[in-house]
Amino acid sequence: MSKRKITILGTGNAMVKNCYNTCFMVENEGEFLLVDAGGGNGILTQLDKAELNLKKVHQMYITHAHTDHILGAVWVVRQIAAWIKSGKYKGDFTIYGNDKVILTLRCICDLTLWDKFTCFFDERIFFQVVNNADKLRLLEADFEVFDIGSEKEKQFGFRMTFSDGQRLTCLGDEPYSECSRAYAEGSDYLMSEAFCLFADADQYNPYEKHHSTAKDAAILAKELGVKNLILYHTEDDHMETRKQLYMEEAAAYFDGRIYVPEDLEVICL
Repeated sequence: MSKRKITILGTGNAMVKNCYNTCFMVENEGEFLLVDAGGGNGILTQLDKAELNLKKVHQMYITHAHTDHILGAVWVVRQIAAWIKSGKYKGDFTIYGNDKVILTLRCICDLTLWDKFTCFFDERIFFQVVNNADKLRLLEADFEVFDIGSEKEKQFGFRMTFSDGQRLTCLGDEPYSECSRAYAEGSDYLMSEAFCLFADADQYNPYEKHHSTAKDAAILAKELGVKNLILYHTEDDHMETRKQLYMEEAAAYFDGRIYVPEDLEVICL
């Protein structure tokens, strides 16, 4: 199996019951980056089911401070702090996010976790604010942060450029804005939310919720000239047929490869 892959830990939007909230793990050459963590301690279950060892994860990126993306991070921090206390975690752990993300997560952790865990903050567990257009080096890749231009909640996507030139872009969980073009255009893999099918837009009202459809994401992918499209952050009323239905709708507008992953599915890059 490829040494570079994404494990999709959750695929659903904020109110799903039949799958987990959208979050995923990026792996490259044996290093790991956890992106978002869902809405609760279910993140620990998902990691176990995916056979991903959290002790090997030293970096986390949180796109924004909505409950279905940030609350699971509290459990991640608590678990890692407990391992540090017992001598079972080697190295440090760093969480990256915009100022709203870091303020929110740090506040929740300070208010809800015991001193025996929070004592490791700023010594072994670090909360690092990133700003629009910041450039980092994560997983042996160039990691570029960008503001997606949300009108609802400050949210940063990212683009990773690996050593062989392959590019992975995450657009967050809101519709595409032109301010993201420089990061998304020509990507090898584009991760885009698809709240529902365009055919079901009258039922789910995605546009009122600042979301888009599988059709919208596919049209965007074609316009941006990307090679592979990954659709996520969807409704969960069609779990048995979701993959087929979303792929069929997207394929009518985009001729590249389309992924509609299920929870715990692995995408080799």
